[in-house]
Amino acid sequence: MKLEIKPLSVNQCWAGRRFKTPKYTTYERNLFTMLPKIKIPEPPFELSIEFGFSSIASDIDNPVKPFLDILQKRYLFDDKLIHKLNLTRVNTKKGSEFIKWEIKTLKINVYTNK
Repeated sequence: MKLEIKPLSVNQCWAGRRFKTPKYTTYERNLFTMLPKIKIPEPPFELSIEFGFSSIASDIDNPVKPFLDILQKRYLFDDKLIHKLNLTRVNTKKGSEFIKWEIKTLKINVYTNK
């Protein structure tokens, strides 16, 4: 299904400046140190993320933006170079939550979609 409307960015959804919470600052620091030193492939990127949630009420899209922001900060790339994003959610026991991810070069021409 195609909807003829310009997508709205997260930055356009709120007025005024947003500040990091102490919980997000800790999360960012912890993730930053957990992310291994790897060589990022050539753009454009295809990114696959699997979130393991212990709450069935968790929305699949809520953790995406903070995770992308931390990835691009850690690996020094611009997330506008991600042209394909695959999201998966799985249910897990409390205390067993996780993020599994893979970034690779997208194998199509982003201008012709071939």
